Parts: sequence; C-alpha cells; structure tokens
Amino acid sequence: MDWNDIHLPDGYAAIPDGKIASVVTFLEMTAPPSRRPERETAGLSLQRLRGVDAGRYRAVYRTIGERWIWFSRLGLADDALGAILDDPRIDARVLVTPSGDAGLMEIDRRVEGEAELVYFGLFEPMIGSGAGRWMMNRAIEIAFSQPIGRFWLHTCTLDHPGAIAFYRRSGFSPYRLAVEVTDDPRALGLVAPDVWPDLPPVLAGRR
Repeated sequence: MDWNDIHLPDGYAAIPDGKIASVVTFLEMTAPPSRRPERETAGLSLQRLRGVDAGRYRAVYRTIGERWIWFSRLGLADDALGAILDDPRIDARVLVTPSGDAGLMEIDRRVEGEAELVYFGLFEPMIGSGAGRWMMNRAIEIAFSQPIGRFWLHTCTLDHPGAIAFYRRSGFSPYRLAVEVTDDPRALGLVAPDVWPDLPPVLAGRR
C-alpha cells in the first residue's frame, strides 16, 4: 500500500451503523535505545505461549484488552489461534508474577527484516507498578536479538490514554497516522456491551 496515494477529505465523515472508528498512531525504532531504568521488580518472569496455551492466551488477552476493545483474537477458533501461537515467527509471552498471570506481549516477525509489537498490556492493578517498563525492556531485547531494520507498533485512541507517551519514552517515534473503521465488537458479542460507555454503539437499524 502506498499511503501517499490515499486522500481523505477534510471535515467530518459519518460512521456507518454497526461500526466504530479510531485514530491510529504508528511508531517505530530502527535501533535499540539506551535501556530505560527499572524499578525493583523481583519475581517477574515471561513465559512463552504455544498452541496448546490458546485458552490461557485468550483469558489474559480478554482480561487486559476488553476495556480497550481488543477483539481481533477473540473471534478466532482455538485451532486458528493455536496455529498463530505455534508459528516460530510469533513470540507471545505472558508476564507472570508470584500472584499469577499479569500481562501479555506479542512480537510478530512474519515480515522479513522487521518485528511488530502486536500486543502489549498489563492487568489493571499492575499499571504504574514498574512492570510495564520491565516488560518493555525485555520486548526490545527480544525484538533486536535477531537482525531487523525496525521494531514497530501501532496504538489508537481506544487504547490507554498514556500509551503513546509510554512508547515514546521507550524509544519509539511516531511516523504515521491513520483512521481505522471496523465492525463494533460489542454489537458482534465479542466484548461486553457496556465497554466504553462514552463511545455509544451505533447499531444497525438505529436512526
């Protein structure tokens, strides 16, 4: 896709019934940055997930992401999700604390010469604890443990309000904006209907 060939008109655009929209920010780094200092985070570890762990992955994914309307993995059958996790170019890891699972990161190397941080998140009680910095430092190490030209991710206006600032502090730089329109996962039953009450669902048939 040549992004420069895409032209959106100025002004407002109506979102069709049954859809939601967000503004997406793409960020990247082309070399590992200086490592950010960490707080004392004794007892944290990362466990890599495989296809047999599809149920565990889904539970962690939903716990972290439902409030932010993460949904793309929720519509997959276990065998389809398991095939993704068994792909050697996918590195999905659960953050584990002495109390149990507490976070998720997933790195995708399926495009030659780059790594994408597809998912990164913590259970809500862990936000602000230092675990996110600890996990991001490991994500950067893992991404650049193989030769790549860039490590990139995207986040959107449905994500945690501190996400972009955290990624920038981690060494990522924004390089593109996009608008994403997709089926409302609340209307599809993939996430709870009361998620994001400030973003009212636009259901088919409403006028």
